[in-house]
Amino acid sequence: MHQILDIISSGIHDAKNQLFLAESLITQAEAEHGLKLDEARFAIEHAAARLSRLLTAYKLHREVGQLSIDMVSVGDLIEEAVMINAPHCRHLGLDLSSQNLEHKAWPLDRELTLDILSNAIQNASRHARSRIKISTTTGDSGLTLRIEDDGPGYPSTDVELMASKGVGLYVANEIARQHHRGERHGSLVLSNGGALGGAVFELLLP
Repeated sequence: MHQILDIISSGIHDAKNQLFLAESLITQAEAEHGLKLDEARFAIEHAAARLSRLLTAYKLHREVGQLSIDMVSVGDLIEEAVMINAPHCRHLGLDLSSQNLEHKAWPLDRELTLDILSNAIQNASRHARSRIKISTTTGDSGLTLRIEDDGPGYPSTDVELMASKGVGLYVANEIARQHHRGERHGSLVLSNGGALGGAVFELLLP
């Protein structure tokens, strides 16, 4: 089984390299011919990110690697997630906004958490009617990073069930659990309703 996974992992690395080559060719074409291919670039970057999540799932399954925990500005992290995803949301006619941001440092794996947020925003963009909102709260239980949309909501709010159907939620759930402080571990919470009436994705970090 591990040998098959190792072969798949190697193939994913090769595919990512080809995507990076395609992105460089797009950049060259834009410069030489005055083209604007932002959505093509976003599609390539989105595909590369999905492959990266597959590699993360592979590492979690093999129990190799560990989180890189640093003190990270929560507000800066959210603003970067918005900056990365706002052009694509605008292209779809969606308003992506943030509010109630906690401008304090929190111990977390910055790159993996940013990927979780970006994936959640991209999922929301496929179902939202017009709005996606990101907010944060802190309390005795820890930090909550929340993404809401005004779409139809999740077909199920059972995290384990939903994580078994998609690599993005599977990886997010496992990475959340690996964030811990003492006996407390991170978690995902899925619900429907919220401020916008649609799906609510919450990443809880201790």
